[in-house]
Amino acid sequence: MTGGLIKRVSPAMVHTYFEYLTGGEYPRGDAGHGMLLVQLHGPGTGQPWAPVGARRMLGRAGKRAGLGLVKPHAFRHNFTSAVLDASDGNLLIARDAGGWSSAATVDEVYGHVDIHDPAFDAALRTVWGEPK
Repeated sequence: MTGGLIKRVSPAMVHTYFEYLTGGEYPRGDAGHGMLLVQLHGPGTGQPWAPVGARRMLGRAGKRAGLGLVKPHAFRHNFTSAVLDASDGNLLIARDAGGWSSAATVDEVYGHVDIHDPAFDAALRTVWGEPK
């Protein structure tokens, strides 16, 4: 997976995903499963989608949005990256929002330093004993 694909997933898709999880559409409670994408209407309401259904839905949405093929895993990565950025690097918030099992995993996968950040440069100069 390339960073370019992840960056092309639109903020609108991330927002829609967040609203689905937190806005009352996702049926919480006694579903008896931990699946994320579920049927919202019809006789199978609350039942999990088959993985192929989720892939096809995201693929169609990505093509309609002009993003090309969007795979579920890239979408999850983009969402977690956006939450981590928005929370100023708070690993616990990103872990919980993205459904990761550990903050250490989030840190390992997403904990990137912006080498162009003036704070990063200043920290290195301090450690090296150079003027800021």
